[in-house]
Amino acid sequence: MAMATATPAPVQETRSDRIVMICNYTALGLFTLAVLYPLIYVLSASLSDPKNVVSGKVWLWPVGWSIESFKAVFDYDSIVSGFSNSVLYAVGGSVLATVLTLFAAYPLSRKGLPGKGLIMALFVFTMMFSGGLIPSYLVADQLGILNTRWAIILPAALAVWNMIITRTFFQSTIPEELVEAAKVDGCTDFGFFWRIVLPLSKPIIAVNLLFYAVAQWNSWFSALIYLTNEHLFPLQLVLRQILLQNQFDPSQVRDTAELIRMKELQEQLKYSLIVIATIPPLLVYPFVQKHFVKGAMVGSLKG
Repeated sequence: MAMATATPAPVQETRSDRIVMICNYTALGLFTLAVLYPLIYVLSASLSDPKNVVSGKVWLWPVGWSIESFKAVFDYDSIVSGFSNSVLYAVGGSVLATVLTLFAAYPLSRKGLPGKGLIMALFVFTMMFSGGLIPSYLVADQLGILNTRWAIILPAALAVWNMIITRTFFQSTIPEELVEAAKVDGCTDFGFFWRIVLPLSKPIIAVNLLFYAVAQWNSWFSALIYLTNEHLFPLQLVLRQILLQNQFDPSQVRDTAELIRMKELQEQLKYSLIVIATIPPLLVYPFVQKHFVKGAMVGSLKG
């Protein structure tokens, strides 16, 4: 005769559990609002009538639809070249930086590397101390990369923090036993890295690509220092120039109506520039999200 299986009694939720649950949901809800509201407001302000933006009538949704500020931005011919330059810097820079990061992190993750401690100390030293802006400029000048695309890509070609995260990922996911087994089968170090390590490292590769690409996309100061050719300017620097060029001296404008219109457009222009600069990273992130979360979590934990 088959014995009846006793079903476990459901766990009773205590009053303190409910209080904790309510507090957690409230805190998460407030945090979500704090993150989403500025994004919604910026988008709404960029699509609203400039008069309503200046008067403070825009709180959540667009008031009096208008794309005048976007027309003002795209009237500049340099916006297209700036966008293409930023894409080139973000893609080329992130790929080069990720390759260098992988090549630096993997050897430092293995126990048999001679002088590993000294090499790691030198890497960490560069995180705390640097030569400064003028020596960096002089180095770029001596290398002959001033006013070239390499002046944007090479100085940002390796971030030590990303290298440390990548090294920790390798230590956590690539055991020494796997390396020894590959060597017994006659696999070389480079063959092991190419055939085994890289296929297992998709999460950390996605993390590095995203980190480096976003950093390059948002960068404008390096271009301001190293570039003088406007055809090489990234989008961020072009947008900065547009914002500066739309500033005006009120004493030079005698028509009151024109003064008000220029002031309103200048105020709304800030929101439009933020939207234009933010949309591309937001479109890319969903494609790497699956690997990004796993890579960032595993790489941030000590193996």
